[in-house]
Amino acid sequence: MSRVYNFSAGPAALPEEVLKQAQEEMLDWRGSGMSVMEMSHRGKEFMSIAEQAESDLRELMAIPDNYKVLFLQGGASGQFAMIPLNLRKKGVFNYLNTGSWSKKAIAEAKRYGEVNIAGATPDGEFTVPAQDSLSIDASGDYLHYTPNETIQGIEFPYIPECGDMPLIADFSSTILSRPVDVSKYGIIYAGAQKNIGPAGLTVVIIREDLIADDAGDAPTMMTYKTHAGSDSMYNTPPTYGWYLAGLVFDWLKRNGGLTAMAEVNERKAKALYQAIDQSGFYNNPVDPNCRSWMNVPFTLANAELDATFLAEAGEAGLKTLKGHRSVGGMRASIYNAMPEAGVQALIEFMADFEKRNG
Repeated sequence: MSRVYNFSAGPAALPEEVLKQAQEEMLDWRGSGMSVMEMSHRGKEFMSIAEQAESDLRELMAIPDNYKVLFLQGGASGQFAMIPLNLRKKGVFNYLNTGSWSKKAIAEAKRYGEVNIAGATPDGEFTVPAQDSLSIDASGDYLHYTPNETIQGIEFPYIPECGDMPLIADFSSTILSRPVDVSKYGIIYAGAQKNIGPAGLTVVIIREDLIADDAGDAPTMMTYKTHAGSDSMYNTPPTYGWYLAGLVFDWLKRNGGLTAMAEVNERKAKALYQAIDQSGFYNNPVDPNCRSWMNVPFTLANAELDATFLAEAGEAGLKTLKGHRSVGGMRASIYNAMPEAGVQALIEFMADFEKRNG
């Protein structure tokens, strides 16, 4: 078997060490005689897995004590509804509109209240609105933004300021890629399938004062109080995804934590952007001040070569590089599990392809 370099935007690559450990423990988790997939979520074996995973995530992200960590289902898209359902008081929500995922969050929020677009990226541009250009409705219940737009490859170079208003962030594509000051946020949420683990798990980090005693007519399964009050076990959680997330958290700790991971991620992104910028054959459309460390879109000088590029890249063991249809070209997602060797292999392939086709 020969493993490839998987540049998928999600579900994305997992660390090989994690996959091997899961393989070793597949039939018998630490002498229990059971696979984690077979365990009761309320049994002592799985409870120990869940508690260790939360403890390690809290340590990695330095999560303050007045925040709850929830392991839920429904993906980040499920949070698009849970947030306005749980946080609405006046029913006015501030959103920054910077790309595909923020647009979906906005569309869902409009079902539950009035949305004020506090700032937006103009159509066809790849940048983010500056802090001093934001128009935040002070009567709003919260300000929501997407720190990293996976499809457009846009990343905020700053944390938006919104006073005492809760700041809510969809961290799906950037969580665990570097240290973050959790205390600046009311809620951080992320789908697992990029930097945390397999698809099916959603992590929500929520400040306790935002857990409403009464979320009105929100369904029971859609209230934060339900899950916070039952340690994320009101119903059967995605146990195997939770377990694998715990293995990833442990892998991160053993490899120096988020500070060390940030150094690696910055090097990977810098090397790839440099290769693109120094080429007359490739182009990255994103404002250099807003370029994502995690998702790097690029186009070829001749779009007719796209199919050939993808075919030859696949033969070279470089997979899932096709860009999203709304942007075109290519996209290399270089999350935590993508080794520097994988990025270097892509850079070398790109240089060779340009030499032969430029």
